[in-house]
Amino acid sequence: MSRTERPPVPEPLPHPVVDNHCHLDMDDSAEQLEVAEAIATAASVGVPRIVQIGCDLPGARWAVQAAETHDALVAGVALHPNEAPRLAAEGMLDDALAEIESLVVSGPRVRAVGETGLDYFRTGEEGRAAQHASFRAHIELAKRHDKTLVIHDRDAHADVLEVLDEVGAPERTVMHCFSGHADFARACVERGFWLSYAGTVTFKNAQPVRDALAVTPLDRVLVETDAPFLTPTPHRGRPNASYLVPHTVRAMAQVLGVDVEPLCEAIDANTDAAFGGAW
Repeated sequence: MSRTERPPVPEPLPHPVVDNHCHLDMDDSAEQLEVAEAIATAASVGVPRIVQIGCDLPGARWAVQAAETHDALVAGVALHPNEAPRLAAEGMLDDALAEIESLVVSGPRVRAVGETGLDYFRTGEEGRAAQHASFRAHIELAKRHDKTLVIHDRDAHADVLEVLDEVGAPERTVMHCFSGHADFARACVERGFWLSYAGTVTFKNAQPVRDALAVTPLDRVLVETDAPFLTPTPHRGRPNASYLVPHTVRAMAQVLGVDVEPLCEAIDANTDAAFGGAW
């Protein structure tokens, strides 16, 4: 199989789960799946619902339209932390945040404000003030409109918690693609956050993430793809999609020492709680 060829469809899960973080609009692979096909293939393996995340203005507009078109989708909209410095430098950050707010209130298919947060991996010291300003604005936006806050945190664990503690986290907060260690997981759980695990939990070099999962209570666990990124083992490096969630769920069950079916049941219930109910 070539590196650009889509992985085969895995064995279905015994109970449905939700892919709570996906970028269907970013699939530019040689074997790109149409949205309806991506949804149908995911449903065939027990992933009948997806949260489509838009993390810049075009992506946020696309997410809302897609969620209004496909019953399987709801949307999250925000400015990715790496967008904030660019927009601020162009004098466009305030206008962009205003448009994000208009999308947040555009209808019930928008369930989340995200992904927002801090990313110190791709943005240096010169961009951090803009990231912090954008993050704070998104937190307030989520609280103002009673939406779930979806957080991107890369190499910024302590500062993410500091900002959330200072501003006050919304009632529903999800740590997307959890990348911290066990102590950080405990700190997030203590604050009532949900921790979402992606294909990284299957990577050989990701033992700290597995350690974090091992101390995450079953009622705080979510699963995601972050597709088309972070394809789980054994297909790492190939295009990711929601239909590959079963690989991640089965790896999570091994780490947690639970059977797959009760884990799926927990993930399904947790996702409804985290995103304001079923859809």
